[in-house]
Amino acid sequence: MTERTLTFIVTESCQLRCKYCYLVGKNDKRRMSLDIAKQAVKFIFKEPFLHQTDKVIFDFIGGEPLLEIDLISETMDYAVNYMLKHNHKWMKNYEIRITTNGLLYNNPKVQTFIQRYKEHLSISISIDGNKSKNDVNRIFPNGKGSYDNIIENVHLWIKQFPNEGTKMTISHKDIPYLYESLKHLVDIGITKIDVNPIVENVWENGDGQKFEEQLLLFADYIIDNNLWQSLQISAFEDFIGHPIEQKQKLNPCGTMSLSIDGDGNLYSCIRFVEYSLRDKLSRTIGNIFEGLDKNKIRADSSLFNDVVSPTQCLECEIASGCKWCPAESYDSSTTGSIQNRTTFHCELHRAKVRAKNYYYNKLKSIGYYHDRY
Repeated sequence: MTERTLTFIVTESCQLRCKYCYLVGKNDKRRMSLDIAKQAVKFIFKEPFLHQTDKVIFDFIGGEPLLEIDLISETMDYAVNYMLKHNHKWMKNYEIRITTNGLLYNNPKVQTFIQRYKEHLSISISIDGNKSKNDVNRIFPNGKGSYDNIIENVHLWIKQFPNEGTKMTISHKDIPYLYESLKHLVDIGITKIDVNPIVENVWENGDGQKFEEQLLLFADYIIDNNLWQSLQISAFEDFIGHPIEQKQKLNPCGTMSLSIDGDGNLYSCIRFVEYSLRDKLSRTIGNIFEGLDKNKIRADSSLFNDVVSPTQCLECEIASGCKWCPAESYDSSTTGSIQNRTTFHCELHRAKVRAKNYYYNKLKSIGYYHDRY
């Protein structure tokens, strides 16, 4: 089944000041109006190019999106009514996706929205692990950590969405807390964890070894406690660490998504919006008033690995699953091109592959065979 993600940037405001946040240019006063949101919905349903998928995902992001729960609720009511009125195929298959810092999760308006749309709703609360790790980076403007403010809401979220997962962001400073933090998330009932090293060039020599050591400890923990069938850990996915196959030639990031900012400008990814960029200008592909620029879309849809990758990546025997970001390549480049893939996270990828291989080899040694390759 094919799907398209439509991301509404409803606000740039956020209660936290996470140290690793890539939204370096947030402006607390910038928000999407209901008028722009409705015009965006109408544009989406009138643009044939966007209807080539079986499913649509309405993705709401910030800043902190739940600061604009009224806007999100009214936008979805408008979109659903539009689909009903026009008997749109997406009415049978739509999803609402929200990633939140969790601070407002128990707000009555948020809970009302959850009850109304729960059948179609996917919510993820970002938590980086135990208090020690979470509070290294996920802090308030005054420097205070956020763990104590969100943990009760995390428990409520797990109760309401037991099958949802969280993204644990990894940075240089908090690698030593990784193992204990992964254990902590499992202990409180989270079964899906995206172990997500940041894509910016912040890594130092030796970080890969530290990352691997922490993952090896967690691999042993999973196996020793017979948890391998109940957990989904992105660092141990079996497609990681193989030569790139033909089906993996295209980097899907940005090719099946569309982001809309508060002024109605369109982007292939939120990372190309001005507030996400350190040194470059925003990279639009149109706006909701004049439509999509098909030439720019064509360029963003041609990010083939064999075109943008250096030789070391193309010849890498463990290349599959190596995460790289076209927008970060754009922001880091000296020419403003998105055609030059960054490679400063190679050490962490190699470490992840070694840990993943250790994990599966140990599973095989105890008679549990799981290998599609």
